[in-house]
Amino acid sequence: MRRRKSPLPPLTVGQIFKTKDFTMNLEEFIEKFRELKSQGFIPSTRKGPTGIGHTLETYLGMTENNIALPDIDEVELKAHRTNVNSLITLFTFNNKVWKIPPLEAVKKYGSRDRTGRLGLYYTMSLKPNSAGLFLHIGNTEISVRHISGEIIASWEFQILAERFMQKIPALVFVSAFTEERGGKEYFHFYRSQIMRETSPELLANQFKAENLLVDLRLHDKGTRARNHGTGFRTYEDKLPLLFSDISDL
Repeated sequence: MRRRKSPLPPLTVGQIFKTKDFTMNLEEFIEKFRELKSQGFIPSTRKGPTGIGHTLETYLGMTENNIALPDIDEVELKAHRTNVNSLITLFTFNNKVWKIPPLEAVKKYGSRDRTGRLGLYYTMSLKPNSAGLFLHIGNTEISVRHISGEIIASWEFQILAERFMQKIPALVFVSAFTEERGGKEYFHFYRSQIMRETSPELLANQFKAENLLVDLRLHDKGTRARNHGTGFRTYEDKLPLLFSDISDL
């Protein structure tokens, strides 16, 4: 699906960005962000990977990163270091997807960790892994299969798109250049975008491009499999590719 730049639909002024502690409307956010952008590089307010998000929230006067829109339910705020490709989990989904019992899958195709525990902890790709498991992309679904032809689990693209929109109905994506000065990280926040909407076709294409990844995360608990939730993950810089409606703020 072609991504498009489109104007935002009408929103209630004064309730665009809202948490239990503050309300920030769209005009206020744009104004504060432009002020922040004009400052160029600013020092991080916290060391480590979470420094970028903490710095952005601090300079915007925000105390939380959970943002609500009156017409959407919830908006995520994500700060991204340009040229950094960290993996993030978008959502998990396991409901009624297993074609064979999970414990059977662990026993047949699992591997042992350093403690000897048997588990299925694999980041799946289109090519078979050491256990012979791979991702198969069909017309309406994606599945984990074995080279023998056995189907382990299957997810419909339509359901994944719905789950994605439930988890992230909208995303404010802020990009920053980074540099180090005297052992301290500095950020230049130079772009903000609001991203919404996806589709089964768009997600299918991103699976094909391997921009969307599937993490199996379960192990043998004796009489059952302990499942930590199959994770659907992407790289931070690939997030815009998952949305069909993107507008610059």
